[in-house]
Amino acid sequence: MVDFGGWDMPVAYGSQIEEHHAVRHASGVFDVSHMCVVDLIGPGTRALLSRLLANDIGRLRVPGSALYSCMLNDQGGVIDDLIAYYLADDQFRLVVNAGTRDKDLAWIGAHAAGVDVRLLERRDLAILAVQGPLARERTATLMSSEAAWTAMALPPFYGAQIADWFISRTGYTGEDGFEIMLPAGEAGKLWQRLNGGGVRSCGLGARDTLRLEAGMNLYGNDMDEHTHPLESGLAWSVAFAPTQREFIGRAALQAIRARGSEHKRVGLVLDERAVLRSHQRVIVAGVGEGEVTSGTYSPTLARSIGLARVPAATGNTVQVDVRGRLLPAVTVRPPFVRHGRPMIPLPA
Repeated sequence: MVDFGGWDMPVAYGSQIEEHHAVRHASGVFDVSHMCVVDLIGPGTRALLSRLLANDIGRLRVPGSALYSCMLNDQGGVIDDLIAYYLADDQFRLVVNAGTRDKDLAWIGAHAAGVDVRLLERRDLAILAVQGPLARERTATLMSSEAAWTAMALPPFYGAQIADWFISRTGYTGEDGFEIMLPAGEAGKLWQRLNGGGVRSCGLGARDTLRLEAGMNLYGNDMDEHTHPLESGLAWSVAFAPTQREFIGRAALQAIRARGSEHKRVGLVLDERAVLRSHQRVIVAGVGEGEVTSGTYSPTLARSIGLARVPAATGNTVQVDVRGRLLPAVTVRPPFVRHGRPMIPLPA
């Protein structure tokens, strides 16, 4: 057990490698109840989120539809990344990171002052993430036929309220699956039923190797308030259109885009018998230096991979300072793995 955003969290329940492979090839369940769920209720909610989020909340028009976005400061730095759900015209749900809970609530609350919006933190809810190619069908077997039909019909990045569960087809592993928000008192029973149905218990270790193989950022490692989305592989989550939407951080990002970002995010593949870790120096000959922001051993690819922030002019090869040794690495465009398949060319 380790501290994670103020919560005691399990690194693994047994073999971290076996938990990783269970999610890639079958199914696993993660307790992600440390994530903070906030409901925003009131007629001013859509206008508030249009200003707070870099992505365009106006795209959400169908109840249950979801959007990934960053919440930025005036300088374009990332306060947090989150998922927003459209529940009704006057109600949205945000799922934010545990470690940023306090500052997120303070930031949202400050901008909601004087606006007809009420913030309701849902501490009554737990969240279980069931992930893997067999995750949805194994979860559906635990529901009534009507609930199972509704859940299995969900498109990616949509959610639905099914009795007292809110089920969304989202995740943080690069695999299909559900994230289930349910009354906290029911979580243990559901966990045991999932185990009984062949879904393996998984901890933080497998969650990190899976998300990194999927090329997904971790807040505090791959981006924070001192970095912006355009240098963090998140330009796709910034909606500059419509031009009249004045979201916080827009002016700063437009200026960076006009002059060109000094840095970019790349994936790294190391063919040596070593492991990439956060904060290792990345040397780009004739260009400058960058830094590994996340690194791990990839169980799927059987080699070390990482994400790095490097000078914008970086080409296809770099060197990484691993304990005083300069080891060659190849730059690639993440993801490394998606739906169990390698997405990058691998050296022979």
